[in-house]
Amino acid sequence: MLLEYLQKNYKVNEPIFVSDVDLPVTDTNLRQMFKVLCDKGQIYRYDTGIYYMKGATRLKGSISLSAGEVARYKYISRNNRVDGYYSGYTFANQLGLTTQVPYTIEIVSNQASAKCREVSVKNQKIMLRKPRTEINNENYSVLQLLDLLKDLEQYADEDMSAAAERISAYIRKLGIKRTEVDEYIALYPDRIYKYIYETRLYNAFA
Repeated sequence: MLLEYLQKNYKVNEPIFVSDVDLPVTDTNLRQMFKVLCDKGQIYRYDTGIYYMKGATRLKGSISLSAGEVARYKYISRNNRVDGYYSGYTFANQLGLTTQVPYTIEIVSNQASAKCREVSVKNQKIMLRKPRTEINNENYSVLQLLDLLKDLEQYADEDMSAAAERISAYIRKLGIKRTEVDEYIALYPDRIYKYIYETRLYNAFA
């Protein structure tokens, strides 16, 4: 029953959180079912409460889960629900604002229990921060943008005009509206107004 459920609802090398599995059994029985599948080699245990089905390759035989992928599922998005976003140097690097590749992944997430704390997924360090307001599918992009603008000069390797071009492209790609920015900007420091004005980002908003 469990194996059929997993094969129907999950892809190979996709993190499976026991807490997400919806079957008409007790928690104790469910965990025992996971253990049985692991003992048979039909699924693999990544960490406490986290499993996956392994995919094979011609060259290396098998691929296992990466810590970064598990962190994304655990703290940012899974089951079509957004709970967080990348921030700091991690997001700045994704946008091409900096060439620095941070050793620690920075994430803002509803799953954070403290304002700021370092956690680990296997050997990957994660700086986990609590959001200023609850993150959801509708507001994550604007909150991510405002978080970036809060410390923009700290992250940008290039001059501000070049940084503004990259950020404007991000704004247009996601279709962020000025009304959305207006709804949340009061939660952030006043210097964000200065960055938006000086870099003319308001021209990019829908």
